[in-house]
Amino acid sequence: MSERNIRVEPIDRQAVEDQEVEIVERKGIGHPDSISDGVAEAVAGALAREYLDRVGEVLHFNTDETQLVAGEAAPAFGGGEVVDPIYLLIVGRATKHYEGQTIPAETIALRAAREYLEETIPQLAYGEDIVVDVKLGEGSGDLQEVFGEDEVSVPMANDTSFGVGHAPLTETERIVLEAERRLNGEFAAENPYLGPDVKIMGKREGDAIDVTVAAAMIDEHIADLDAYADAVDAVQEFVADVASEHTDRAVTVHVNTADDYEEGSIYLTVTGTSAEQGDDGSVGRGNRANGLITPNRSMSMEATSGKNPVNHIGKIYNLLSTEIAEEVVREVDGIRDLRVRLLSQIGRPIDQPHVADVHVVTDDGVALSDVEDEVGAIVDAELANVTEITRRVIDGELSTF
Repeated sequence: MSERNIRVEPIDRQAVEDQEVEIVERKGIGHPDSISDGVAEAVAGALAREYLDRVGEVLHFNTDETQLVAGEAAPAFGGGEVVDPIYLLIVGRATKHYEGQTIPAETIALRAAREYLEETIPQLAYGEDIVVDVKLGEGSGDLQEVFGEDEVSVPMANDTSFGVGHAPLTETERIVLEAERRLNGEFAAENPYLGPDVKIMGKREGDAIDVTVAAAMIDEHIADLDAYADAVDAVQEFVADVASEHTDRAVTVHVNTADDYEEGSIYLTVTGTSAEQGDDGSVGRGNRANGLITPNRSMSMEATSGKNPVNHIGKIYNLLSTEIAEEVVREVDGIRDLRVRLLSQIGRPIDQPHVADVHVVTDDGVALSDVEDEVGAIVDAELANVTEITRRVIDGELSTF
């Protein structure tokens, strides 16, 4: 029998899929908050890998306070210009000196930021349309060895905090998540007028789903208002097709609802992101660790991106609780809805949470007692393997936003 404090109990609400009203949001990869998340996490991964290469362990760092200050642009059909560049400040702590070695943490951070932005938002000219700065205070170089190439003990929690995960995704959640990913994937690859700043809001009332899309269009690829209208229609049709793959419910898709064609007010951008024109961004203000913002469900307010992946609970437990929820739903029949809450206590091993609290909604005809032992066993096994989360984050296998 496990000594971990694992509790499995009924949830105190209907399954989200059965609630009358559901709201789901995703901020796409080019949204200013997501840019901040993405850069912070890219820098975190680069630092972790560099520490491993140089000293064989991940030293103390965090970059989860990264901020974006919006610029100013003058978009125009056929191509406009950025008037005042976006300013991105990478903020945090990093170990720069260790056992006689000097580690160029800020240079590593700038390189990682440039590579991430060039891949994610290629329309942004690095150093011209966006200026990146870095201020990393000195971290603690005497942190105990918590992760390295050799077998190590389980690290201690750096904080008393919690993470939350849930599964399975509802139809509305899947639509919102998949629509943004595929718009920024296959659709954008074939239609370069679509910028990466795609924000999607899903609302379900009963069996009627409304999807509202804010899609930044890139002016260089839009010749005139008619071409813009055609682009909007193409996005609407694509999202409707994606939605039809995930639900039999009635779905209505709206795109760029603030547009006023008569006044000439449309969502036209130079770079494909609203960050060029007055929309600031911060780490942790956007998507949760599962890629969604879900007010119908419990959520942690922790910023997952940019945190140290070794012992920072704000990162590890949000990712792990999501992994646990998904694994339970995959392996255990009869579960309609599941929530996992993991609470740490500072100084305790991260595989020994203060409590692992699992709430379950079972299918009709399935009692909690029918699944309780199996659920508990999966939670126990996942906690025992918690350091694998660290390795997967450093290897870039897990998304944090």
